[in-house]
This record gives sequence, structure tokens and C-alpha cells, in this order.
Amino acid sequence: MARRTPVGTFGKGRRGITTLGWAVRGAAAGAAGTTALNAVTYLDMVVRGRGTSSTPEQTVERLAEKAHVPIPGDEEHRSNRVQGLGPMTGLVAGVGVGVVVGLLRASGFRSQPLVGTALTTLGVLVAANGPMTVLGITDPRSWSATDWASDLVPHLAYGAVVKTTMDAFDRL
Repeated sequence: MARRTPVGTFGKGRRGITTLGWAVRGAAAGAAGTTALNAVTYLDMVVRGRGTSSTPEQTVERLAEKAHVPIPGDEEHRSNRVQGLGPMTGLVAGVGVGVVVGLLRASGFRSQPLVGTALTTLGVLVAANGPMTVLGITDPRSWSATDWASDLVPHLAYGAVVKTTMDAFDRL
């Protein structure tokens, strides 16, 4: 029997999907959400004519420094590697949060659409911005309203797509 809470319902229901199955579905939902986040971000760049953020590359540089792992290559090749690794941090965060959402689903947690979207958005905001904040690359407390909107709107798109995708898996 399902147990209702203020944020959702706990109970496995009749789906019969394994934990691994839900984790894989979560990874797929996270990939779809990451695609939506990137699309909204790129659209914002087109509309406002703004440049790309250098924070992902700075995160890679700082993580490599902290881990004492050199990024190989001459200046050009090393720079290209860092530029390639930067966006990968976003992919890892997006797919990783999706896996966590899948594992929560496997545990029996189901939420209402707005609650699930908000929780997923919060999760991906922390996964994406947390390391940059801890490493001192950015400080969300100093962001302007425009900065917050530029960050929050794409992450809301991510949350909505992940929640909708996971709910669709329940209906299959």
C-alpha cells in the first residue's frame, strides 16, 4: 500500500521494474533533461547575444589542480582538452541527477508534477553549481537577477523534462 507524504507518495505499486531498470531510465531522463537545458541555454545565448560561460572550464582546471592530475598536451592541445572536459561536467551532473531520480523512483517515491519538477531542479542546481561554489569559482550570493534567471530557467527546463520523462516511464 502506498503511503502519502506532503511531497509525494511512497510505494512500489505494480510496475515490477528493477532498481537497475529505474536507474537506467533515470539516466535516459537525465540525458533528455540535459539536452533541454542545453537547448534553452543556447537559445538564451542567441536571443541575448551573450557568450559562453567559462566556469565549467575553470572547474576542470581547479579539480585537476586539487587532484594533482595534470591535463596533458602543449598549450593548444591542453586548452582544447579543457574546453572538451568543461561541458562534460554538465553532462555528468545531468545524467547523475537523473540516475538519482531513477533510484528514488525504484524506492517507490512518486511526487506531484510541480513538486517533482522543483525537487529535480534543486538537485541539478546543486550538482551543477555546488562544485563551482565550493571551489570558489562562483558565488551565487553575488549573482544579479539576470544571472539567476540565466541559470534557473534552463535548470527548470531540465527538471520539467526529467519529471515528465520519468512519469511517462510509469505509464508504459
